[in-house]
Amino acid sequence: MNSIRVVPMVLYATAAMLAVVGARAQQQPNIGIAPVALTQDAYTFDSAEQHRVRVVVVAKGLKHPFAVALLPDGDALVSERGGALRLVHDATGSDGKSAVLDPTPVSGIPAVEPKFRGGGLQDVVLHPQFARNHWVYFTFNEPGKMGPAAGRRPPARLGITTIMRGTLTGHALRKVAPLFSAGESGYAGGSRIAFDGKGMIYLATGAAFGDQAQDLHSVYGKVLRLREDGSVPADNPFITREGVRPEVYSYGHRDQLGLTVDPLNGAVLDAEEGPNGGDKVNVILPGRNYGWPKVSFGRDYDGSPISSTPLAEGIEPPLIVWLPSIAPGNLVLYTGDRFPAWKGDLFVTSARRGETPRTGGLERVVLNAKMGELRRETLFTELHQRMRDVRQGPDGLLYVVTDEDDGALLRIEPAS
Repeated sequence: MNSIRVVPMVLYATAAMLAVVGARAQQQPNIGIAPVALTQDAYTFDSAEQHRVRVVVVAKGLKHPFAVALLPDGDALVSERGGALRLVHDATGSDGKSAVLDPTPVSGIPAVEPKFRGGGLQDVVLHPQFARNHWVYFTFNEPGKMGPAAGRRPPARLGITTIMRGTLTGHALRKVAPLFSAGESGYAGGSRIAFDGKGMIYLATGAAFGDQAQDLHSVYGKVLRLREDGSVPADNPFITREGVRPEVYSYGHRDQLGLTVDPLNGAVLDAEEGPNGGDKVNVILPGRNYGWPKVSFGRDYDGSPISSTPLAEGIEPPLIVWLPSIAPGNLVLYTGDRFPAWKGDLFVTSARRGETPRTGGLERVVLNAKMGELRRETLFTELHQRMRDVRQGPDGLLYVVTDEDDGALLRIEPAS
């Protein structure tokens, strides 16, 4: 089966799944608590090992922020998913009161087609040598051609995940150009990019429905490995295999909303959302299959199991798994000195737990030297926010964005 025939099948599967989910949603009771506003400038919490931690509300008024990139001058870029790129001045200011959300979006981001659901801006990351070249990389879902109708659903526009790069000058991205295009897919899911500091980019793409994640003709449901200019490295695992996309580094992924590279040992980690449970963190290894949709710890949205067993021969097991689900977003390994008790810990954002709205927070996982899990702690659920991205700042603090209608940029710091 060639890749041209795969897209309509994915569209039919996606439409069927959406119809089931929509019908079920109409029958469900109104679950979860009402939306909670962040009304204080800061909140203080205790934690298991790093006592007295403060969560500072740096900026509010962001529309469903997806990613934050912290600039060397103390400002921050925040991407609003499917929307604009925003600038927060003095985001890493020491007093927590000088930060200001610039009312004018950063120019240079391509326009978004209003009716293209899932389109537009997603991840934003600075080049490792940003101080020298001022390069900003971002992922963008472009609209493709109209796909076929599926059942009662009208034709839907296909999505195209791309990596773009521009030069940040003042309040504008200039010389914006695409570096890589993944081609059309029926599912415009989430995407993340991460640099390894050695000239390579990793790109995570989604394939929540259908069999695209197992199809090596497609780059969806994969982790891709590219050079910083978007070209394909000569040592990628499938570079010499005929009929396989040479960008593919690993496959069998569902919806990946987190991706990072350990700055100490170079390990590539992703955070992958299962359907209903089975969320996991994987160590990404070249050429390996991570199972979706054949093998999963999760259940379908009607409660039925995805597979009879969560592990199988030839399938790479996860590093960490969550049952029930946490709806993971981005993740980071903490290497700073401001939280000595957290050094080496893995932090993963969460939008909700157990499919219940308003139960998100930040997961902390303690790992040993061989990345074996020792213990976990769930933080900041009292804020009732959908946490989507976490990054370590140049000041050694942690920064989080909340995926809300009135989204916020938060800074996590020692309370004393």
